[in-house]
Amino acid sequence: MSTQQQFTPESMNSFGAGTLPGYLGVEITRVGGGEVAARLEVKPHLLAPNGFLHAGTVITLADTAAGYACVANLPQGANSFTTIEIKSNHLGTARDGAIACVAKAAHLGKTTQVWDVVVTNEANGKTIALFRCTQMILYPK
Repeated sequence: MSTQQQFTPESMNSFGAGTLPGYLGVEITRVGGGEVAARLEVKPHLLAPNGFLHAGTVITLADTAAGYACVANLPQGANSFTTIEIKSNHLGTARDGAIACVAKAAHLGKTTQVWDVVVTNEANGKTIALFRCTQMILYPK
């Protein structure tokens, strides 16, 4: 994905097709204004054996939104990024329906970016998780 192109939900969903976000069903719903919004239908294969939403499912949704937001906001001359730290606080869960999130920039530097993501239960708006991701910006050699 070129860092010079206009990013849309459609282009981002195509970008993730055939990889983990696409296989799990992550859907980018909004790109712009320094934010990326995404959602994920809760399905049985995304649950833990105890019947609750697997923490890895929540983290994958949040990490995908943060990563795509980073791609859409790379500084001039940068060509990629890599995650150097993630943190997730889980405050609730879901067993059905859908979860949604919005990634917002906390820091947009030339060498690092920090993204905060709030994951919610789409049906009632309750917060499921608070996620923070630090990205190292990569430049061509």
